[in-house]
Amino acid sequence: MTPQEPRSQDVLLVASLLHLMSHYTARGDGEQPCVKLASVIERHLCALSRLPDIDPVLRATCEQLADRWAGLVDEQLPRPQVKQPLLARFMKGAWSGKAVVA
Repeated sequence: MTPQEPRSQDVLLVASLLHLMSHYTARGDGEQPCVKLASVIERHLCALSRLPDIDPVLRATCEQLADRWAGLVDEQLPRPQVKQPLLARFMKGAWSGKAVVA
C-alpha cells in the first residue's frame, strides 16, 4: 500500500480497537475499569464483525469477544434500585415493631 492509498475500514477498526484495549488495561492502582471505554470496545468489535469482506474466523472471534465485553459492561453498570410496592413497605414497617395506625 502506498502512502496515498486510503486505508481500509477494517484496518482502521483493528488499529483503534487495539488502542482502546490497551487504554482499558492501563489503569492506576485501585482505579476502577471504565464502563464507557468497555462499551466502546464492544461496539468496535461489533462493527468489525459486520464488515462484509471480513475473514470468517475473525468475524466469529469478534462476535465472541463482543459478547464477553458486553457482559463486562453489564457487570459494571450499577444495579437499579427496585422500589418495593407500598403494601410491602407498609408491612415491613408493621413487622419491625412500628405501630400501625388503624
